[in-house]
Amino acid sequence: MASLDFELEKNNFRKYYVAHRSLFKGAQYAYIQTINSLIAQSGIGEVTKVEGRVKDQEECIKKFHRKYQGKLEAEEQPYEIKDFLSDLIGIRVVCLYEDQIALVAALLQAHFRTIEVTDKIAAVESTEDLFGYKGLHLDLAPDQTIAAASKEGTEANYPFEVQIRSLIQDAWSVLDHKIKYKKSIPNDLKRRINVLSALFELADREFKEIRNATSALIQQATVDPLGDVPPTNGAVAGDALAATSGKAINAFSFLRVAGHFFKDFEFEDYKVDNFVQVILRTDGNFKKADLHKSLLENLKVVRDYRDDFVLENPDSTFSPYTSIRHCLYLYDRESFSRILSSGPRDRFVGWLKKYHEDRTEPSG
Repeated sequence: MASLDFELEKNNFRKYYVAHRSLFKGAQYAYIQTINSLIAQSGIGEVTKVEGRVKDQEECIKKFHRKYQGKLEAEEQPYEIKDFLSDLIGIRVVCLYEDQIALVAALLQAHFRTIEVTDKIAAVESTEDLFGYKGLHLDLAPDQTIAAASKEGTEANYPFEVQIRSLIQDAWSVLDHKIKYKKSIPNDLKRRINVLSALFELADREFKEIRNATSALIQQATVDPLGDVPPTNGAVAGDALAATSGKAINAFSFLRVAGHFFKDFEFEDYKVDNFVQVILRTDGNFKKADLHKSLLENLKVVRDYRDDFVLENPDSTFSPYTSIRHCLYLYDRESFSRILSSGPRDRFVGWLKKYHEDRTEPSG
């Protein structure tokens, strides 16, 4: 029963908190699981973490006292503390990039009922003091139809707060909390903090720009011709292609060719980078056209070998990288003599002698 007796309501809240703490924890885990699932299905991209906590009971009481008690009692409006704590359950979503924040917020607001939105990014940017925590806070609750269908006391009836930050904002918030007496420190120290805050903000922006530029390079690679071979008709097109045909292979041009021959395989970025470096250490002038030619001429033979190898070694794998290594070896056995280690190379050469004797001699 609501009242205006703060001491009574504090005791009532403590009893409520203890009785429901296990349900609060269950709600926390349920919301984390739901949010992870929504993000994974959304196409927003990778986020670094989704984590949660249940607010300490005494912190809940302090927040109510600070934010609501005075106004409620001035208006002689009876209250129960639990009805004013939308952040008793808290979830934090840390995105890789700043522009994912709005996307995550829109996604959550489409699946939950919005109680309140607090944009701490805009709040900080509208003041002269640049330093301070930046992030977007959403106070949410389950959709009313879901809550109505749920039994009393289940996690579907609990509101919760979501803090959405970029990775850089999250790092800054940790450091920002370590700066003591920010309102009282001398102006020269404030200026240094402002500079540091600006550097963090610049880092956030630059990471986003690097991502966008990398995506553009990947997109461009998907429309570039496979082998950098200028067409016989069309001088303008030929000139444009010739401008890029002399460049050594890189991760983007590798993906253009390898993705064409291995359409169902997902090439991981760090593995592609490492593999391209292996190729360039062997032949620093190796081009996209060379890779295309090596696969075009040799992949059928390598696939025949792979099928025989896997048949004889059912517990072994033969990945696209392994296939490409074998194609490179066939393409130029002198330059790529070590692209295969001695055991696999000897097995391959033995198989070639047995089944493809016409290919055992190096070409040209």
